[in-house]
Amino acid sequence: MNLNQLETFVHVVEHGSFSKAALVLGAAQPALSRQVRALEVELREALLLRHGRGVEVTEAGRRLLDHCYSILHLVEQAKENAVTQRDEPTGSLVIAMPPTLARLHTLPLIQAFRDEMPKAHLAIIEGFSTHITEWLVSGRCDLGLVHSPEPMPSLEIQPLREERLCLVSPANQAPTGPVTLQDLSKYSLIMPERGQTYRRLMESAAAMAGVPMHVEWEVSSVSVILDLVSAGIGHATLSEDATRVFAYPERLVVSPFEQPEIKTTLCLVTPAQRRETPLRRRTAALMARLIRGL
Repeated sequence: MNLNQLETFVHVVEHGSFSKAALVLGAAQPALSRQVRALEVELREALLLRHGRGVEVTEAGRRLLDHCYSILHLVEQAKENAVTQRDEPTGSLVIAMPPTLARLHTLPLIQAFRDEMPKAHLAIIEGFSTHITEWLVSGRCDLGLVHSPEPMPSLEIQPLREERLCLVSPANQAPTGPVTLQDLSKYSLIMPERGQTYRRLMESAAAMAGVPMHVEWEVSSVSVILDLVSAGIGHATLSEDATRVFAYPERLVVSPFEQPEIKTTLCLVTPAQRRETPLRRRTAALMARLIRGL
């Protein structure tokens, strides 16, 4: 196998089809198909299931994908180490952020990155905190912003700031006074799927207080949750930042929880086993400054 084959395999998996990957790479679709087929022959495993809608990765393909991310990252790191000048980082870096934070911070991050590290390349991907943690471990990304990550030996965690969790209500169904955790049982809730950070924190706090939660709808998109709340479908529990990017803030009422406050800690997370580089070190410092507002 060779690097071109591994890169092709990653692109096909990420784009869900050979045709989309071919457009992105500017290559002929049959050529990409031959490269993936050569991998399958060499490994004696089916890596992709082909169907009319595109491709679906097999279990063997998932295992290979994790190795691909690690291998391709090491290659990029080797290139960077070979050409990096002491005062001007080069190479490429992938940063993962939750969608709300990406909306808030991508523009100032790219502007500052372009000014401070003009010879380096930056890619930004979005995902929920639980997914970002998995990507950091697998090597898909180099730095991640994660809400209240679980401690892991393979990750280095740097707390940046605390954010309050709030009850987000339709403007015409807003609470008449301060909101406590005990009030949570009164509301029909729209929440992300189980395991996501906001839901995990709220379920833990509610369970400790003996307060039942009535989750009517599960939606794993903050923007869609806010659309549903503004339409009067239910209430949500999100961070204050989550509502700052909503197009119609007048349709929402945001009420921080009191007695007790419920908070999430936003952290900058990096893989512990990966060798530090000037590019990653300076980008991490830049992100910390932006998030803390320094």
